[in-house]
Amino acid sequence: MTDDIHTFSPIGHLRTPFADKFGIPRQPSLAPHAIATLQLLPPFDRPEAVRGLEDFSHVWLTFVFHQTAGQWSPTVRPPRLGGNQRMGVFATRSPFRPNPLGLSLVELASVDTTDKVTLTFRGVDLVDGTPILDIKPYIPYVESRPDARSGFVGGAPERLAVTFSPTALAQCAKCQASHPHLAELITEVLAQDPRPAYADDPQRVYGIRLYHFDVKWRCDGRSAFVESLDTP
Repeated sequence: MTDDIHTFSPIGHLRTPFADKFGIPRQPSLAPHAIATLQLLPPFDRPEAVRGLEDFSHVWLTFVFHQTAGQWSPTVRPPRLGGNQRMGVFATRSPFRPNPLGLSLVELASVDTTDKVTLTFRGVDLVDGTPILDIKPYIPYVESRPDARSGFVGGAPERLAVTFSPTALAQCAKCQASHPHLAELITEVLAQDPRPAYADDPQRVYGIRLYHFDVKWRCDGRSAFVESLDTP
């Protein structure tokens, strides 16, 4: 009998701005300033393993939903349906899967082989520390399907307008040297309206952790207002 148990070893762990699941864009490329790095682990950290990869603009990341492993459900409530309707897990991109594997299409920003192998990506939608199992180049002529049907997922969702308090703007400016695109990242993340579907209190203050910042913000359903950036 064929052994159906397969074991995989991560080739590395992704370092991203997203310390928690809350606030992570629900799809890749929605936050172009979400920049991540991946340092390959031995024995995969050989320059010849990425030879030619720099000629591709985008790659597929195969990863593990490590924070939800073992929590699969046959039906889930997709955020795009307001959390009020159940769909089969295989008709969604939910992390609550029988095998907690995911695919993410990201922009490849750089390939550095001067000290081991470090890859930099833009537009990531993964939590910090996500195990990466594989990398494959994106090939547009076979993988781009503009006429494909997308089921219950229509076009891109409407985006919130995002404004900053004077305090938040000053805090972003103060961090310019270490995090030059922090304000852009916050704007891109909050524009997606990461609130739970049931949340509708315009006075409620939410917190999203980006890097080591705790971003405090409110939302009235049409716009998001950044109050402050707290640090530990």
